[in-house]
Amino acid sequence: MRFIMLMAANPISDATQPRIAKGVRLQVDSATGKTVLLFPEGIVELNETAQEILSRCDGRTLSEIVSDLAEEYDADPATLVADVRETLADLQQRKLIELT
Repeated sequence: MRFIMLMAANPISDATQPRIAKGVRLQVDSATGKTVLLFPEGIVELNETAQEILSRCDGRTLSEIVSDLAEEYDADPATLVADVRETLADLQQRKLIELT
């Protein structure tokens, strides 16, 4: 019997500064009015949550993004941080954002 050990991905730290990757643009699609990420290989339509997160990827840290979202939506930061990390990890895996 063979066992495979899976290593957990490094969690995104509170001090991480996510940025939209080079060659990727955040914009509103003129045909649909929806927010999208455009990149050389295609287009990704964003849900409202991802759009709100990405619009704050301008040099702010993960902690600052979560704090801003919590204040704007009157939500608990402890609840938001997991969702924000998950969204950023997915976008990083797709190479649509960079983490510094």
